[in-house]
Amino acid sequence: MPYHDISAKVSDADCRPSKPALDTMRQKLPFLDTLTPAERRRLYKMGDRSLAFVLNRLQAAKNNAGVLLASFDLPGFERDVRLAVALKELLGAFRQMTSRLDGTLLGMGSEAMNAATEVYGYVQAAARKTPGLKPVAVQLGERFK
Repeated sequence: MPYHDISAKVSDADCRPSKPALDTMRQKLPFLDTLTPAERRRLYKMGDRSLAFVLNRLQAAKNNAGVLLASFDLPGFERDVRLAVALKELLGAFRQMTSRLDGTLLGMGSEAMNAATEVYGYVQAAARKTPGLKPVAVQLGERFK
């Protein structure tokens, strides 16, 4: 969808619940981790096709537990799979939201920059004829140096 001019207002009260909600999520998911680029390269990646692979193997393990070594942690494997599925769903929702936030911020930032540039042009033009406005024009022009 092409960008359209947005005229919206959001109050601090509207945003305030979002931060505690994120804090609550951090508390509920204390195991979330940040990986280094080297760690990311070393690990298996579980995309959509790999998820099907893992789910099929989990089902096979549950149906045929007798062929697994006694040391194999089937409950741990199942917990890992269930958590991966839940986190994948959550990540999808967050990615959609962050994409919308990012796109809206980009558009709104562009609108604000256009308006600010227009103000700068007005101040520059007025500074030629209005006493005392020259320092304001110079200060506003710092961004373009």
